[in-house]
Amino acid sequence: MGIALADTAAEYGAIVDLVLGPVNIAPRNSSINIINVTTAQSMAYECISRFGSCDIAILAAAVADYTPAKVSGEKLKKESADLFLKLKPTTDIAETLGQSKKPSQILAGFALETDNELDNAKGKLLRKNLDIIILNSLREDGAGFGHETNKITIIDRNNIIDKFELKSKEDAAADILEKIISLIR
Repeated sequence: MGIALADTAAEYGAIVDLVLGPVNIAPRNSSINIINVTTAQSMAYECISRFGSCDIAILAAAVADYTPAKVSGEKLKKESADLFLKLKPTTDIAETLGQSKKPSQILAGFALETDNELDNAKGKLLRKNLDIIILNSLREDGAGFGHETNKITIIDRNNIIDKFELKSKEDAAADILEKIISLIR
């Protein structure tokens, strides 16, 4: 969805910085400034450092919630049948940006849920100080990762809920951007 959103925003005339993790697809629009990252930490750094100067931030990445507490620069030799990894939380990008969001900025996030979908998305919207949240369901055929289509529900800060049918990611991106534009007006 992130690439579809970047392409659609550029088509709308926006200046777009796309902080992009490892993927096998690229935006179509050559005006998009791509910032490639490979870790959750580098994605957090790039997003946080750019946020103060942007009008709208759309957080579409499925960033890992945890990372290894200790990184080895060498191969780990097999010493026993079991290996236990200690994990530590990564920076919550949406929460961090929500804490520093100015009234003039729009912050949009995504929620990929598997149970209590609507309630969990609403809770995330409030907790992270988002203006809108886009709910994806893993229960919907053709939605989410690995598909050219998506089925979204948009919830805004006024608890207005817009449900959309399954459609192309580009059409879903246009729905999201139209909702953001309606908040600016």
